[in-house]
Amino acid sequence: MNVLRLRGFEIHKAYLDPQAQRGLIEALRPVLKAAPLFSPTVPGGGKMSVRMTSAGAFGWTADENGYRYAENHPRGFDWPEIPDQILTLWHDLTGLERLPDCCLLNYYGQDAKMGLHQDKDEADFSYPVVSISLGDDGMFRVGGTTRGGKTDALWLNSGDVVVMGGDARLSYHGVDRIRFQSSRLLPKGGRINLTLRVVT
Repeated sequence: MNVLRLRGFEIHKAYLDPQAQRGLIEALRPVLKAAPLFSPTVPGGGKMSVRMTSAGAFGWTADENGYRYAENHPRGFDWPEIPDQILTLWHDLTGLERLPDCCLLNYYGQDAKMGLHQDKDEADFSYPVVSISLGDDGMFRVGGTTRGGKTDALWLNSGDVVVMGGDARLSYHGVDRIRFQSSRLLPKGGRINLTLRVVT
């Protein structure tokens, strides 16, 4: 298994083979049906360029009042359960008995991106965040634990998995852009990023 390390991030290249990737896409279809994608409003009134939804006890969301985890979809639906295949990946990569409370699904269309940010809305930063890439290539950028300064970047491909733990747990990271239709996994193109988090 090819594991790269970049500023404390563990990047498992090609962790999921094409069959496993297709299996995850099928497992996500009921999630997307039960909890449709939405475009969060951020403080200041703008819209995020990614669309998102979640599975698990909590879902991540945003509005004019800030960023937070919520127990229900913005339309009032309960979040669906996290598919077993995704929980198995968490266990295999982390070895933890504690399961994630949230699987956040971000969908990147042709012009979507995610600015540099920290994942810091969780109660206990000792648990890692596991990030799964499916579909089009994404330019992943990472920095340090304070905003500003030098950053590094690399392309994440479909099937790559990133583990953010230890010193990297509160590092700034984001996605500059995607190579639209660089993968055939999603018929209409785009990138799905799943991030598994222990919330409470």
